[in-house]
Amino acid sequence: MADDKDVLRDVWFGRIPTCFLLNQDEVTEREAEPYYLLLPRVSYLTLVTDKVKKHFHKVIRTDDAEEMWFEYEGTPLKWHYPIGVLFDLHASNTVLPWSITVHFKNFPERDLLHCPSHSVIEAHFMSSIKEADALKHKSQVVNDMQKKDHKQLWMGLQNDKFDQFWAMNRKLMEYPTEDGGFRFIPFRIYQTLSDRPFIQKQFRPVSPEGHVHTLGDLLKEVYPVALPNEAVPAESPKRSFPLINQLSLGGPEALPGQPRDIIPPPGGPKRFQVVIHGIEPLLETPLQWLSEHLSHPDSFLHICVIPVPSD
Repeated sequence: MADDKDVLRDVWFGRIPTCFLLNQDEVTEREAEPYYLLLPRVSYLTLVTDKVKKHFHKVIRTDDAEEMWFEYEGTPLKWHYPIGVLFDLHASNTVLPWSITVHFKNFPERDLLHCPSHSVIEAHFMSSIKEADALKHKSQVVNDMQKKDHKQLWMGLQNDKFDQFWAMNRKLMEYPTEDGGFRFIPFRIYQTLSDRPFIQKQFRPVSPEGHVHTLGDLLKEVYPVALPNEAVPAESPKRSFPLINQLSLGGPEALPGQPRDIIPPPGGPKRFQVVIHGIEPLLETPLQWLSEHLSHPDSFLHICVIPVPSD
């Protein structure tokens, strides 16, 4: 893969300042103070909130406490989605810190999966990596790894160790030069205005004619409503792309030196933002490059399509 290590680091160390508030209906022994954390975008809520649980367990009646779960403005937050995806999907235009409500009762069985331990998160994480490698390499890379290699990927994520994780993850990002990219790009497109969890289809990074597919090409094929009216992605550049910095805190930001509106919509105002890790990449960015550099640790490229704020 292209060695844009600064981009990989910016993605890994992206953080969201968050304020956790105990639900007002929870019975407490004394007043519950809010708890503040810088949440890593690439991790999972239930993996990084043990301190939150410990903090609020001090003020609630432990006999009444059930499994901890989170919601934002009435929406239960799915722990098996990466934190950055949850923020971009539900709160990317909110004022920071992100206010999350903590519950210990009335678990929403229809909306959330149970997560009784970190081993459940690990199983979900490794399942995603295996699914992604089946798309990229017909499972050849992940099957060639030993159990300790799988554990290294998990421990790197769990302990927030960039070098430990990428020493092994680099193998999952390699491909023969003559192929021009992965077999298929592992991606998921999330929409706020749909009951469907996400869109996931097989899509190649290079066309049979040798055309390098871009983010715009993917959206045109899979979710064209996200594109500006009548907009056609420009031909992809041959080699270099704008590096990304400050992927960390707030909602979508433009790439340095680039306009926020990617392609002006001639047929009307822009309706949607296409967000990856809190930014709006240029539609002409090659999909292969995005997959190598902006995928989450689970090897999937998570893309959020959200309405442009009205104000």
